Amino acid sequence: MSAAPSLDPAYKLECCESGEPLARRAAELMATSIDLALAQRDRCQIALAGGSTPEASYVHLGGQHLPWDRVDVVLGDERWVPAEDPSSNARMLRQTLLAQPAGQSARLHPVPTDLDTPQEGARAYAQLLRLLCPGEPPMLDLVLLGLGDDGHTASLFPGTSATRVRDELVTIGEGKGLPRVTLTAPVLSAARRVIFLVSGAGKAEALRRLLDPQESPERTPARLVRPSTPILVLADNAAAALLQP
Repeated sequence: MSAAPSLDPAYKLECCESGEPLARRAAELMATSIDLALAQRDRCQIALAGGSTPEASYVHLGGQHLPWDRVDVVLGDERWVPAEDPSSNARMLRQTLLAQPAGQSARLHPVPTDLDTPQEGARAYAQLLRLLCPGEPPMLDLVLLGLGDDGHTASLFPGTSATRVRDELVTIGEGKGLPRVTLTAPVLSAARRVIFLVSGAGKAEALRRLLDPQESPERTPARLVRPSTPILVLADNAAAALLQP
């Protein structure tokens, strides 16, 4: 494992050789964040990403011996599909993090995709966040985010109205022809810690843009996430290929 400086001082980049070391490192850092939060508060609230990159991390994370019964898990975004649909992020978390003997005690709060419309689901999820987390906007202890090859994160896709929402906690995103319920940039930015997890050569250009201080958030909406603490970007060498000197 090696560390490389990011171009934008708002980010700290850490590189791992390949996918498996990346998954283990991400799990280790998430576990540390959860442990620190629970040392200060009765409960810990974390928002996790969907997608293929973090799946292995969640298996490792669920094996960590933490007081999982004090951890609330919410989703950074969710496709508007039934709970058992193969593309459901909540289903993926149930099959990874919550399938482990330790992690099964965590409390998962899925987006209620059984309501009539995505708008109703977004309103219900916003109410849940207000109940779980103090602060305005609610302050999550940890947010894990992915990065799309088009520069999106959560379901904040380039050129969509979701990227411009500032007065709601949760909104509707549109990506790849499917409505999605997503946390908004202000909520993601209010988190105590934000980690991006990026892997694969297909993400190299998007990662270069994310770390470029001159890059426009309109083209790369992942840059809309601006917490008060430095963002940790965990990437494998393939994703970081364009950042090497």
